[in-house]
Amino acid sequence: MANYKEIVTKAVVGKAKKTTTSHFSLQPQERADTVLGCWVINHSFQGRNNAGNVMIDGEFDVNVWYSYDNDTKTTVSTERFRYNDKMNVRRHDDGGIDSSEIIVRSLKQPTVTNVEIVNGVVQLDVEKELGVEVVGNTKLKVPVEDDYDDYEEILDEEEFEEEHQQEIEDIQEDYLD
Repeated sequence: MANYKEIVTKAVVGKAKKTTTSHFSLQPQERADTVLGCWVINHSFQGRNNAGNVMIDGEFDVNVWYSYDNDTKTTVSTERFRYNDKMNVRRHDDGGIDSSEIIVRSLKQPTVTNVEIVNGVVQLDVEKELGVEVVGNTKLKVPVEDDYDDYEEILDEEEFEEEHQQEIEDIQEDYLD
């Protein structure tokens, strides 16, 4: 008859991902004529609990390479942008999110999906995908067999001979002759 034991362990108790597109504006020092390139670097972020939801606070730098002065000169303008994303992570257990560990991963690095110049201001759309795992304590019930014995019994030579005496006597020594 099996008894049950409860094992308390840490496990992923909630998981979600979210793709967002955010709109940003960058004011270059010169009046931009043409955007020649645009890239996102130095992405950092962290998650925190906010009334049962996961809030992700992050930031990244956007570099915009553009031409100015009637497309005769170029330069790069850099600006740091901050963002706050809210994710409602559904948990797979009944526990609260308060004492849980929150792990945030960038599933798709931020990239500029659209860029245009409007009245000398560079307008950017940045898309990113973040994944969140909530790690918390959980319990597992496992059956435990009290009378289970998985040891193999080893017989010494004398016990083996006693147990297999008839088989030993039946061996024909001149079999190969």
